[in-house]
Amino acid sequence: VVPGETALAFYKAKNPTDKPIIGISTYNVIPFEAGQYFNKIQCFCFEEQRLNPQEEVDMPVFFYIDPEFAEDPKMAKVNLITLSYTFFEAKEGQKLPLPGY
Repeated sequence: VVPGETALAFYKAKNPTDKPIIGISTYNVIPFEAGQYFNKIQCFCFEEQRLNPQEEVDMPVFFYIDPEFAEDPKMAKVNLITLSYTFFEAKEGQKLPLPGY
């Protein structure tokens, strides 16, 4: 991905159980210092997702890397940014804290 250009990625999720699951995804950017330059335009994270028994879905993430990434001397040796997701089963009445709040 070239800084400043938008990109689209898909994450595959599968419910291997015989019961429906409602879950929430959280994300992580590595290296941590590059996270300030990672901008999600559209994402499935922090929204409940329902997966039926044995269902497999592709979930899109539309994003870009801020062009200032290329100008930051601390990022000069960073040539790989990893975006990962963890899917948690939602618990009724439980609220997931949003990062930065």
